[in-house]
Amino acid sequence: MEEVVQVRLMELGDLKQVMELEEECFSTPWTYDAYFNELTKNQFAYYIVAETEEKVVGYCGLWVIVDEAHITNIAVSPSLRRQGVGEYILRGSMEMAKTLGAEKISLEVRVSNDPAQKLYRKFGFQDGGIRKNYYTDNQENALVMWAVLNE
Repeated sequence: MEEVVQVRLMELGDLKQVMELEEECFSTPWTYDAYFNELTKNQFAYYIVAETEEKVVGYCGLWVIVDEAHITNIAVSPSLRRQGVGEYILRGSMEMAKTLGAEKISLEVRVSNDPAQKLYRKFGFQDGGIRKNYYTDNQENALVMWAVLNE
């Protein structure tokens, strides 16, 4: 990737761009209010953005509860996929989870999303089970994946 990607904590001022990406990336996008509440009211939530030249090109949400972290969502601009942005975001999220005391991290991914599963496996995630009819848009199953966060 030629452009410099920086990963930082999400701020309320990022929500307009995050919502644009959310609409672009997901068939059942989260609402503005959902993100606003995550950033202002959820004591377990941490969100990061990836940006190039002050433009948000990806983001990830993370909940950390005691020693476990859960990735709530992760998105990369379709025009920048397979260029390393997802790796920056995932690495940043995993590092944050470790810093906050998590020993394990989990996520759900569509069973049909092979590129995402490949990325997660590259970072040590392993299959942990299936959540039947998890996705409300088409009742697709979710693959639950787990990774141990090493020191």
